[in-house]
Amino acid sequence: MASTGAKQAPKIVSKTSAGGTGAAGASGGPPIMPLASPLMGKKKKPFLGMPAPLGYVPGLGRGATGFTTRSDIGPARDANDPVDDRHAPPGKRTVGDQMKKNQDDDDEDLNDTNYDEFNGYAGSLFSSGPYEKDDEEADAIYAALDKRMDERRKERRELREKEEIEKYRMERPKIQQQFSDLKRKLAEVSEEEWLSIPEVGDARNKRQRNPRYEKLTPVPDSFFSKHLQSGENHTSVDPLQGLGGLNTPYPGSMTPGLMTPGTGELDMRKIGQARNTLMDMRLSQVSDSVSGQTVVDPKGYLTDLNSMIPTYGGDISDIKKARLLLKSVRETNPHHPPAWIASARLEEVTGKLQVARNLIMKGTEMCPKSEDVWLEAARLQPGDTAKAVVAQAVRHLPQSVRIYIRAAELETDVRAKKRVLRKALENVSKSVRLWKTAVELEEPEDARIMLSRAVECCPTSVELWLALARLETYENARRVLNKARENIPTDRHIWITAAKLEECDKASSVATCQAVIRAVIGIGIEEEDRKHTWMEDAESCVAHGALECARAIYAHALQVFPSKKSVWLRAAYFEKNHGTRESLEALLQRAVAHCPKAEVLWLMGAKSKWLAEDVPAARSILALAFQANPNSEEIWLAAVKLESENNEYERARRLLAKARSSAPTARVFMKSVKLEWVLGNIEAAQELCTEALKHYEDFPKLWMMRGQIEEQCENMDKAREAYNQGLKKCPHSVPLWLLLSHLEERVGQLTRARAILEKARLKNPQTAELWLESVRLEYRAGLKNIANTLMAKALQECPNSGILWAEAVFLEARPQRKTKSVDALKKCEHDPHVLLAVAKLFWSERKITKSREWFLRTVKIEPDLGDAWAFFYKFELQHGTEEQQEEVRKRCENAEPRHGELWCAESKHVLNWQKKTGEILAQVASKIKNTF
Repeated sequence: MASTGAKQAPKIVSKTSAGGTGAAGASGGPPIMPLASPLMGKKKKPFLGMPAPLGYVPGLGRGATGFTTRSDIGPARDANDPVDDRHAPPGKRTVGDQMKKNQDDDDEDLNDTNYDEFNGYAGSLFSSGPYEKDDEEADAIYAALDKRMDERRKERRELREKEEIEKYRMERPKIQQQFSDLKRKLAEVSEEEWLSIPEVGDARNKRQRNPRYEKLTPVPDSFFSKHLQSGENHTSVDPLQGLGGLNTPYPGSMTPGLMTPGTGELDMRKIGQARNTLMDMRLSQVSDSVSGQTVVDPKGYLTDLNSMIPTYGGDISDIKKARLLLKSVRETNPHHPPAWIASARLEEVTGKLQVARNLIMKGTEMCPKSEDVWLEAARLQPGDTAKAVVAQAVRHLPQSVRIYIRAAELETDVRAKKRVLRKALENVSKSVRLWKTAVELEEPEDARIMLSRAVECCPTSVELWLALARLETYENARRVLNKARENIPTDRHIWITAAKLEECDKASSVATCQAVIRAVIGIGIEEEDRKHTWMEDAESCVAHGALECARAIYAHALQVFPSKKSVWLRAAYFEKNHGTRESLEALLQRAVAHCPKAEVLWLMGAKSKWLAEDVPAARSILALAFQANPNSEEIWLAAVKLESENNEYERARRLLAKARSSAPTARVFMKSVKLEWVLGNIEAAQELCTEALKHYEDFPKLWMMRGQIEEQCENMDKAREAYNQGLKKCPHSVPLWLLLSHLEERVGQLTRARAILEKARLKNPQTAELWLESVRLEYRAGLKNIANTLMAKALQECPNSGILWAEAVFLEARPQRKTKSVDALKKCEHDPHVLLAVAKLFWSERKITKSREWFLRTVKIEPDLGDAWAFFYKFELQHGTEEQQEEVRKRCENAEPRHGELWCAESKHVLNWQKKTGEILAQVASKIKNTF
């Protein structure tokens, strides 16, 4: 019976109820109760040993079911293990094959619920059978029939589906469709109605907009003492006392420590002492913020922390491996210097400096003849110890130049350095490096004496010969150079120096120096390096004031490279800066004969004639340029400028009309609009602008001019429309965004101007000009906190922008400006805007000399920045002499600056279109106010 019951029970059983059995029979009838036996214990249940009833799950009543153990499902087996049946057919001999077969059997669902009277079973009854060629042909035929039947019903089905979708959309329309009629009405909204829509305000009520912070009032001591004396328990506070929120009395009986002995009164003296003690503890904790002193030295504490943290950020296991490897190298070959150096540097990187020093000193013992080991030991040791190490190194290596140089570097006194170097020269008299180092420390007279000895010891050093020649007088310099030519007859630098000497000291020796240049200019130079080397030689001669030598070098280079445009340009700029007008024009005539396609050479010649007020000659040069370069935009515009500057407006109009017909470009149209605009013909300018935009709608300057013309006519709506249309075509034009923002700010729409700049920053990320305008907009509106926040965000997005750093310096309060300027110089060391800001900062602090130095540095780095010249000129007007003011004005006229925010605002104004550079300089300087 027990075995039968076990077979009928389910497989998944609960281990906690494995002993329980049912009481019903297998047939489902009433349970058969066994007869009582005298051998059966009293505690034994009568149904034990009986078969379980049908559907009985042990432990189901108390919830102890649902888990399966490994003994129920058998041990885990791999897919490649053989099955228990040794006579299994092929394909069923492994566990994996059996699992695959069972899975295939499970895929076939032959349940009645999966059967349909018309279609049959949802699956295929014969899917497990072989798929033969006949089956494939039958499937193809059935597929063709299905496709044909589907095509016959396709149009009718699609039409029915479309009708159903339309019906569904009519019953349940989308939110987008519900508002479609309102969206169509937006097309009828005019510009005035759209602009009259009020700005979105703050919809919160007054209490939410202005939250009142909870006020907490301390309870006075009188309150506690009063209720303590009364001894009454109150659950509320007397409203006459004005103290709310306290519902329980002060438990005086629970605090005997605060009671005066023998009385029921509160000891106020102890409360005061406790309060003072607590205050003392807090003040000692924050003493640094109160008195400027602290118990812990913060700098020393941080230094100690830094010394404890290893500077190496790699894996520690890598350090250990490297240590073992280098130890093996040292033990295998102890006389190998790189092993000792690498070991010391490894310990230095990991922060164990003393271990590194010990290792390198042991290395000096094992490799006493290694120069690198001694130098590494001198580097790792502190000052006095390093000197002792170097002295020991000199005893082992008395001929080492690098050790002597290191010994001189370790000395702090100049006399000690000289003493070390002279000792070194006694041992190593042939070292050019030692002689040069020693000479640099001497005064001119002593240096001349040392160089005389140096050229005897090192007769093949060109640098020493030339240095001695520079220190000698003219006659002695000639003798020195003659001796140098005897020792080094093939060096060109000596010959060129001799030519410079002849030119500088004797004006009548120009022909001699030119002959020397022609004779030696090509000595020792590779053919492919000639042009580059000669240009460098010419610049060197100009820097030393040897203009005739430079002119001779340019003349020789032009003979060798007559068709090189860059050489002609270098020579032309040289004549422009250091020659006469006649020499420049003669050179340009030769230049255009050899390079007729170089437009810039033609334009330089025409400009030279125009500056000399020889307008007919300039016209003739431009006419020849037209013949050599037909339909050249640059030459057309140069001819127009020549005529307009000389008040020949009708000629300029005819030239522009001809240019628009023969060489139509966006710049030609722009110059045409500009000419009519500055002459006051607004209607003609607008017509030309409209015509130009039909052909060149992606040229942003045309949209700018159109909007500015409308602004000048006070047509703000049309100007806004022009800017908006331009931004649709040119969304990446930063000046267009700025002009639209300025327009909205002028009409008082500050919120709209702010939104325009935000949109511009989204379309043009990392654009410093847009960030700068956003900051200035908030600053002009009086919102300095928002301006500072925007500036911080701008510097995060554009950390290397000079204009942002320059503005950030003057956004700070005066005490913080110097610190901010130091940060700006670290980020943008050579940016002209930052240098200009530093110059203005010194100006505001009345440091005149430093300010002048920084102004000079600014205009030297960027001579094209007109704002720098204007501020410099304003500075000299206030603090300089007339000679200094005139010098700044002349240098500005020679530089001809074209950029700068303040400069362009004046130079591009329609009323200033004919003013010269000097006039614009004075006008910009007059509008500068020392608000910084």
